[in-house]
Amino acid sequence: MLRAFLFWSIIAAAFIGPGTVTTAAKAGSAHGLLLLWALLFSVVATWVLQEAAARLALGSGQPLGVLLGTGAKGRGVGAFLFFAVSVGCGAYQAGNLLGAFAGMQLLGLTHRAWLLLPVALATALLWTGNTPLITRSLAATVGLMGLVFCGAAWAADTQAQDWLVGLAPRLTDDTSLLVIGLIGTTIVPYNLFLASGLRHGQTLRDMRRGLAIAIALGGIITLAIMLAGTMVSGEFSFAGLAQVLDARFPGYGRALLGWGLFAAGFSSAITAPLAAAVAGQSLIGHRRPTWESQGIAFRLTWGTILAVGTVFALADTKPIPVIIAAQALNGVILPFVAIFLLLAVNDRSRLASPYLNGMGRNLVTLVIVGTTIGLGLHNMGLALAEVVPAWKAIAMATRLQAVGLLVAVVVAGLAIRIWFFDN
Repeated sequence: MLRAFLFWSIIAAAFIGPGTVTTAAKAGSAHGLLLLWALLFSVVATWVLQEAAARLALGSGQPLGVLLGTGAKGRGVGAFLFFAVSVGCGAYQAGNLLGAFAGMQLLGLTHRAWLLLPVALATALLWTGNTPLITRSLAATVGLMGLVFCGAAWAADTQAQDWLVGLAPRLTDDTSLLVIGLIGTTIVPYNLFLASGLRHGQTLRDMRRGLAIAIALGGIITLAIMLAGTMVSGEFSFAGLAQVLDARFPGYGRALLGWGLFAAGFSSAITAPLAAAVAGQSLIGHRRPTWESQGIAFRLTWGTILAVGTVFALADTKPIPVIIAAQALNGVILPFVAIFLLLAVNDRSRLASPYLNGMGRNLVTLVIVGTTIGLGLHNMGLALAEVVPAWKAIAMATRLQAVGLLVAVVVAGLAIRIWFFDN
């Protein structure tokens, strides 16, 4: 069970990056615990989708990417998905490294050359191709991150009423972007390929236990970050949070935040390139020697992602156009992969009874798939708004109503497909 947890801690390391730290801390600073419900939904949704992806791989003997990329049409789909995942990982890799460097700056390492330290450590770990070594290193990093942010959250002053109010779902114009951000930084499509593509040799029971503990730990760390954010009044910034923590922990607060940011950025700087390589391995390189963990294609993929992120980070430039394109592509592939996953775990020709979805799991997954569709459409809308002023002028409420109507139609169609055809 401990080995299973150490292995699956890679998922927690993947979704808790600088983006999650920023979004969760901003949510706490601006709204206290009002968005606690969105965080809980994100954790549950992550567990449901990641467990389904890993269970599909265990039951069918093939990872999600292979199932998506088989057949004449599947090869084209696989190539597109690999391209989309790679663009997303490359775009966000610069943010991961800049987040790690922001933590190093708080620790006093201000020269930009220090940014090469996490790059060198990530390269050394990925070059080994040793999955147990990588996952255990990430488990240690996640553990450090958890201790740091939970220590910071300990100083937060909250009331029982704040927690109860935060459990009631609500969505307003002021909170909608943060809600979407919390969900979007937790449920990311490349993690589904990561969950099903890594070889772990575990039983269904061990997989579920290890994954549940790892994702729960990730949720606790994200909650701790939100609690730490509640201590910042006014406009949120890491400098403001560092000042608050220094006041609560004299002489240690700034270093505490620095270590937490470094751990978040460094862990994601490893998982993003690894996820792109694992996705390529299953989507276009299944059973090809060059795509093994020490093969040239596998190493070239993660090396390219790492190199692109390093160049942008050293130049202190966020690749905004690429990030916008990545948002749009993720908006396409997340619902697509989630729908395929839902149908695949109901396919009796592919899976035996222990691995199939039941009625209750289908209902929960339908809600989550509907949310991912809405999230994907909204992400595409955000990307469209950057280039089409007319779309940006449309009120947020009107956009959400249109998305909600479309999602309801798609989810109803999926439900009919599952219950009347698959069953």
